[in-house]
Amino acid sequence: MKILYHHRTRGRHVEGVHIRGIVHALRALGHEVSVLSFPGADPEHESTTQGASKRSQIAAAITRLPGVLFECLELAYNVVTLFRVGAAIRKQQPQLIYERYSLFLFATVWLARRRGIPLVLEINDSALVERVRPLRLKGLARRIEGWCLRHCTGLVFISSYFRDQAQTAYGRIAPSVISPNAVDLSRFDPSRFDAAALRAERGLAGRMVCGHIGVFAHWHGVDAFVEAIAARMDEAPQLALVFVGDGRTLPAVRALVAERGLSDRVLLPGRVAHDEIASWIACMDYAVLPNSNHYGSPMKLFELMGMGVAVVAPDYAPVAEVISDGATGWLFPRGEIAACVQRVLDLAAQPNEHRRVGDAARRYIQHERQWRNNAEQLLTLMPGGHAVMGGQSMLEGAH
Repeated sequence: MKILYHHRTRGRHVEGVHIRGIVHALRALGHEVSVLSFPGADPEHESTTQGASKRSQIAAAITRLPGVLFECLELAYNVVTLFRVGAAIRKQQPQLIYERYSLFLFATVWLARRRGIPLVLEINDSALVERVRPLRLKGLARRIEGWCLRHCTGLVFISSYFRDQAQTAYGRIAPSVISPNAVDLSRFDPSRFDAAALRAERGLAGRMVCGHIGVFAHWHGVDAFVEAIAARMDEAPQLALVFVGDGRTLPAVRALVAERGLSDRVLLPGRVAHDEIASWIACMDYAVLPNSNHYGSPMKLFELMGMGVAVVAPDYAPVAEVISDGATGWLFPRGEIAACVQRVLDLAAQPNEHRRVGDAARRYIQHERQWRNNAEQLLTLMPGGHAVMGGQSMLEGAH
């Protein structure tokens, strides 16, 4: 089957990983997939040419525009989409269009309906949730979003929370599946690494290592976690922390670690390339996710679990859909940083628990949360797909 994948993201970081995962999985299932990206933002072919770099700089500058002006440009992008997607349809004659949904973008849904082509929307963002960038034209965004969710062929939500919010706000939406993030196990495979050598190289030999991968931002809670556990590190003298990533709160965390004299026990390597993340996870015995949100499906969760590293995580619904407490990870009451710290300290003395739960986490990922699973789920939304009924699919991949 010919599939056109359309997105309006910058195609970098987490969204790029997700796009590549779905596209490659669909191809592995035997489908012919072409990707239509925002100009200069092809996640499959990151160009280093001067022209591509300039387009990327322009895109970055646009995202820094004042709220209303930025949202007006998002709305205007429908004109560009009409021409670009229309041309791709004429040239490629796709049998399915798969779109990573973006706010204010309705042109693809309109075109697909006009041409009689099935269209599946993947919902990672919404006008219904609190966003990092405040939404100014919220009423207009919700009206457009409701129309799109009712008039596409099918919907892929990353969490049941997202779908519940959409059904409450918009009524009877298109048939849907719940499809959290996933992982490429050929890249996140612990057998590829000499963990002992990596630990020795990074000053972690003989330590019990708890790690984290992600952006240093206030809503992820890394700064609050490090501040809370720094005062109690003496309770677990064998414990070392490795927090990989960069962001706004990293300088404050670095300063705190230096001030408390913990630089030999708290490693902060900063941002690393996605190809290097697995080698850092290979150094970890277990991991921690200090905070998340009500609707997100953290990519890092799947990459850690895929490497056989179980995670201490907050009990938000999307996380609890993936982690079974005490079986494939450990949950603590969301927002209670003291409970998170206590669980991390308790686990520092339980290496057998790490192995037992970590092995179960990897088996769960192997069976249910590879990109192939996501691709198979979205295809059930095609006309004639399996067991699609009552506004949702029976194939939800729930854990």
